[in-house]
Amino acid sequence: MKPEIPIRKHANQLASVLLRRFAFEATRAAKPGNSEAVHDLRVSIRRLAHCLRLFGKFFPHGKAKAIRGELQELMRQAAVVRNRDVALELLERAGMRPASPVIAKLKREREREHRLLREVLRVWTRSGAFKRWRSQLEL
Repeated sequence: MKPEIPIRKHANQLASVLLRRFAFEATRAAKPGNSEAVHDLRVSIRRLAHCLRLFGKFFPHGKAKAIRGELQELMRQAAVVRNRDVALELLERAGMRPASPVIAKLKREREREHRLLREVLRVWTRSGAFKRWRSQLEL
């Protein structure tokens, strides 16, 4: 049998792992690329936010909630891109021609929104948010 891990230690370890994963996915999604990077970014945000919500009492007062607020803003911006990815995929499956005006418009919108998301992620990365959050959570 494994020895019990104190819940506070588990919360810190989990938050640390999820924060590193989020930073990795943010860096990946900040580059021009496929729709999977944006999807993976959203998954990493959800997992980290859930951890901070679930174990919030094990972190310094108010810090987990503040970080969740920042994550929520990133999630909103990533959702705009991801919604277009899903719409394009559904239209493709439905047999719509790739040259159709609807698909062309969605692709332009997706590219514009992805550029905005990439810029936000670059600013986040350059600002040292990852290190700041690690420090605020005392990880």
